[in-house]
Amino acid sequence: MPSWLRAAVAGPVSLEDAAFAAAAALATLDAVVRRKEKAAGAWRHRLALAAAAVTAKRAGRVEDAAALRDALLLTRPGDEVGPAGRILLAWRTLASRPVASLLSDSVLADVAADLGGPLDAAAAGQIGDDIRPLAGAVGNALAAAADAIAVLERHDGRAARALGPWLADAVLADQLGWSRAVPLLGTHPSPAAGSGRSSPMEQRQSPQAARQRIFAGYARAALQAVDLAAELGRRAERLLAVAPKLRAKGSDAVVERLLFDDALAASREDKKTGMSDRGLRRLFDRLVDLGAVRELSGRTTFRLYGL
Repeated sequence: MPSWLRAAVAGPVSLEDAAFAAAAALATLDAVVRRKEKAAGAWRHRLALAAAAVTAKRAGRVEDAAALRDALLLTRPGDEVGPAGRILLAWRTLASRPVASLLSDSVLADVAADLGGPLDAAAAGQIGDDIRPLAGAVGNALAAAADAIAVLERHDGRAARALGPWLADAVLADQLGWSRAVPLLGTHPSPAAGSGRSSPMEQRQSPQAARQRIFAGYARAALQAVDLAAELGRRAERLLAVAPKLRAKGSDAVVERLLFDDALAASREDKKTGMSDRGLRRLFDRLVDLGAVRELSGRTTFRLYGL
């Protein structure tokens, strides 16, 4: 990311400045997405965690990123992950499912409920009918993302506050031709139009001011996503460099999952790798010693590991 673009992203003073900065930052991000880096899965899921943490805070919840990660990874398969865990699952849906499936009526209804802005089947269908033409049309991707939030606001203000950034990211990804979406607008702490609690002045902002806030949010989010991709890329290179030194059966599957996901737990037997919890702990201790992964929880028990 060139220094002039970082400066432009830092403080756009008009709608035109914000649109330019966002378009330039997204062009750089597009190149990252199309490289299909080995750690692309971990990158998307790490961004999903960041978006979930911001969403939870806007909703008045106390869970931070670490608590959200715990809600998902320390819950037994099939058990209820709770409201905080469902927020994270909603953003992981955006990061992991094919873009073409994100705007279906059933997905919109499920995700809106997980994010705290439930829609009945009829409302989800009406919103989907209005949103899908935006995603499929040839045109300005940033404008389409902003228009998606405006559509939600016309239908249901509560749903717009909860679902707006998620839906905008889905529409943006479709417009840009990505096979998987990247959580962006939801990762930015400064609320965009329709994306969280706002002051009375922000609620009365003009459509132009709303778009400027959305574009500025995308500019900053794209910059942060590019920086995270570079950081995780370096860590992935280190992990792949030490992988041949691992002798444990199932280590190849663990390395593959570390490249795909935000974090893994080593507190119970992992059926996907065929390793016991003791075997996983020893493997992760070895990877930490080699500087290939980090322990993310800071605990002595129920530890979590990732790039």
